[in-house]
Amino acid sequence: MNAVEKVYVELSVVIGRSKMPINQLLKMGRGAVIELDAHQDDEVWLMANNVAIARGEIIVNEDRISVSVTEKISQSS
Repeated sequence: MNAVEKVYVELSVVIGRSKMPINQLLKMGRGAVIELDAHQDDEVWLMANNVAIARGEIIVNEDRISVSVTEKISQSS
């Protein structure tokens, strides 16, 4: 196994955002629904370790959900 195979990266997909008071969030239980400011065809953000690395679109194929990368975000140093 080479060194790259030992590196762990947390990947996240940000579909949308929502603002609410903390007391409302604390009252939520299992099955609660949070409305997002997003629509079905909106772009999503791909994050690696909480850093935006790309944008993409959601692809639904039967019972599978995927993300197709549409734009890589260059990181400035």
